[in-house]
Amino acid sequence: MEWASMSSEINAKIRKAMEALRQFGHYPVDVSAKEFHDYMTGEIFSEDPTTLQDVLNNEYIMIHELVEISELKKIGRKIDKRVIMETPKIPFYTAHFSAMETELKYALYKRDYFWVKIRLRQHKESILDNDPNLPEQMRPRAEALFEKFRKVIQNRKKIG
Repeated sequence: MEWASMSSEINAKIRKAMEALRQFGHYPVDVSAKEFHDYMTGEIFSEDPTTLQDVLNNEYIMIHELVEISELKKIGRKIDKRVIMETPKIPFYTAHFSAMETELKYALYKRDYFWVKIRLRQHKESILDNDPNLPEQMRPRAEALFEKFRKVIQNRKKIG
């Protein structure tokens, strides 16, 4: 796909996700199509089968990635193809967990409990159980995030 049409598609998806975030009461900083593309296609330190098209086609992951990029920009990181590799692990995981929390809150807001369960399972398997890059001092935050949303899902089952 040529850059002009890809850029147009990315911009449209960014606008839609940013609007959803604003309606939800979350105000990330602006992210350009180039920043988004570079971030999604750049170097990473772990295996991730998720493609740019996967993200563009999923409103929850779009929101996650926009919040993550926004959080990195707020701490002064330049968004390019090397930002993930060059950002120290603690600020990177801090941005990731903020994005994950926003994504899960948004899914709950939309009453998409199935998505929350899927993402909690992925969080447990890929971060809690199997992430050699997770700084030990970030583990409590990762566990707290998992427990917080696991309890929400469990309590929902008790009520419903």
